[in-house]
Amino acid sequence: MRLLTPPVKPAPLRAGATLAVLSPASTPKRELVERGTRRLETLGYRVVLSPHALDSGPLYYAGTLEHRLADLHAAFADPSIDGIVCTRGGWGSAELLPHLDAALVRAHPKAFIGYSDHSSLHSWFRNEANLVTFYAPMVAADFARDGGVDMASWNHAFHGDSGWSVGISDGLRVLRSGVAEGKLLGGCISILAQSLGTPYAAELADSVLFLEDIGTKPYQWDRMLLHLRYSGRLESARGIVFGNMDQCVPAAEQEYLERAILHSLRDFEGPIAIGLRCGHVNGANITLPLGIPVKLDLTDVASPQMQFLEAAVTV
Repeated sequence: MRLLTPPVKPAPLRAGATLAVLSPASTPKRELVERGTRRLETLGYRVVLSPHALDSGPLYYAGTLEHRLADLHAAFADPSIDGIVCTRGGWGSAELLPHLDAALVRAHPKAFIGYSDHSSLHSWFRNEANLVTFYAPMVAADFARDGGVDMASWNHAFHGDSGWSVGISDGLRVLRSGVAEGKLLGGCISILAQSLGTPYAAELADSVLFLEDIGTKPYQWDRMLLHLRYSGRLESARGIVFGNMDQCVPAAEQEYLERAILHSLRDFEGPIAIGLRCGHVNGANITLPLGIPVKLDLTDVASPQMQFLEAAVTV
């Protein structure tokens, strides 16, 4: 693993930038990809659909391992491509990890955009290239939905703003008060937990850790947090932010889930927040740059805040 200092930031993605749309994991629905790409085009982006983005099979994969890998490598290598955005998650990104070309990514750093199953790719890009990536809306999953994208955070992240923040209007709530600073890292907890014991496990030292998932019950959250604790991955984390849990448990079970989280983290000393509307959400999906220093301030229950201390792209 190689960690470079400072983090490698990609170029901004403003109107006029060219985005490669690809599917490193599962097959998307064509009509949703078409709807999502039209939305990106209305925002001023030029969209290039990768050759295998709509492939179906084998199994649930969007094409063979070789085809999905070729699309991702081609997007990094092509000088006309400014950023890379995934169609959807599902399952499959982890298959690519042993075959990715680290030298290619380091030579051509670009914005990589996706969430869920793509947490394995986010971890790889950080481990191997220290590249800032974006846990952010995807084409078929979010841009195809009316109101599926939080444009304020998208623009802040990709236009090169610093000092912007997310707070109570973005769903952020306090579970344990306090203040922490660190690089924002993390992703889908089930993908992160399953990487432990492999060469591709996420490095989470000195982080403000973001964790979210879908269809995950309270005891499963407890179990995976325990797994992260036993692995030592939480020992140097400075704070934790959990995502919106609406797609994990119904409203009536939210309080029970929060109790399970606090039980599992009873020995964790940092501040803990929950409810941030990023990843698997029903509403407008928030863009989070991973690898950028943030300040998590949970001293006031009425105004919790996570502030981004640097621009996420080159300025």
